[in-house]
Amino acid sequence: MLYYLFEYLHKALNIPGTGVFQYITFRSALALILSLLISTIFGKRIINFLRNQQVGETVRELGLEGQSQKAGTPTMGGLIIIIATLIPVLLLTKLNNIYIILLIVTTIWMGTIGFIDDYIKIFKKDKEGLKGIFKVIGQVGLGIIVGSVLYLHPDVTVRSETNNKVPLVQTENVFQQAPIEEKSTATTIPFFKNNEFDYAEILAWTGEGYKNWAWLIFIPFVIFIITAVSNGANLTDGIDGLAAGTSAISVLALAIFTFVSGNIVFSNYLNIMYIPDSGEMTVFIAAFIGALVGFLWYNSYPASVFMGDTGSLTIGGIIAVLAISVRKEMLIPLVCGIFLAENFSVVLQVTYFKYTKKRFGEGKRIFLMSPLHHHYQKKGYHESKIVTRFWIVGILLAIVSIVTLKLR
Repeated sequence: MLYYLFEYLHKALNIPGTGVFQYITFRSALALILSLLISTIFGKRIINFLRNQQVGETVRELGLEGQSQKAGTPTMGGLIIIIATLIPVLLLTKLNNIYIILLIVTTIWMGTIGFIDDYIKIFKKDKEGLKGIFKVIGQVGLGIIVGSVLYLHPDVTVRSETNNKVPLVQTENVFQQAPIEEKSTATTIPFFKNNEFDYAEILAWTGEGYKNWAWLIFIPFVIFIITAVSNGANLTDGIDGLAAGTSAISVLALAIFTFVSGNIVFSNYLNIMYIPDSGEMTVFIAAFIGALVGFLWYNSYPASVFMGDTGSLTIGGIIAVLAISVRKEMLIPLVCGIFLAENFSVVLQVTYFKYTKKRFGEGKRIFLMSPLHHHYQKKGYHESKIVTRFWIVGILLAIVSIVTLKLR
């Protein structure tokens, strides 16, 4: 909203200084500061409200050290992240940008699913919360919406591979190549030269016109990514500061991708896919990072509040949509390596247990407990040490992800 006000002041009234709002970098910095202030200053009030409403965490007895002390700690703290993200976004972004619209819808959609889950757990006294099938239906529904919009919306375009063959045009005394923008289901494969891969090519064997059916591959893949990443974030939210910290690291890497992919100069220099209007997502990401870091102020050990599914499902959904929108979903195993490890540890544990029980009559386990962070707790590591080391691993993975911009 403020963006449009300052745009009017700049273009219609020509007031000096108002043109600064045209810069993504300025609005991103402002969004980061504003979201950080909202989450830290008003976060305490939200925590007190949750405590007064007796929105306390019910902790299952898992035999972990210090677990009993967590019982009664306010949950649904994801509301802090959602509020601190959406307010700066509504104030500072171009609200007619399709990517911003998708991210706002994702935030509200996944936040609602998580809120319902937490509400059932707390007020209905049902430890299972929202039935798994309904969570999946919600995730699939969002995947269909996101996939369909990215596939059909006219504003979602990418730079054509033939861009390097077009003549130079003069823009502000600088000769640049005029981008050829087209609808495409192409994505980026890391570590490879000529690394653009079109999902439609999977259907090339069907004959001429196969690109018209690309949605049969693209939309299901979007659904899978959103479901996997949101569940991964949900599983990672098990000890104080782990999910919020690792998510902030992952999102920071995605911020770099969105900024360079939405800038024709940087994308040409790095020889990566140019995605018009995607740079606006950088402002959203800045607000999101500020909200996550501000939430860590209260969620670091010992936590004063837990994010609950309200936060974890929202975080996962946002990260998934960001990666898909900027055509970096193939990098998710690196960018979200912690989520992947947590997810994979559960899958391995359950699969191996069922296999050994069927084969030998007694189920055996690979880990002392899953998800992975509980394994290290069982081994006697303190929560803070586990979280810090997971953060370090997350930083290393984020750096490797960013390096893929040139290393291929």
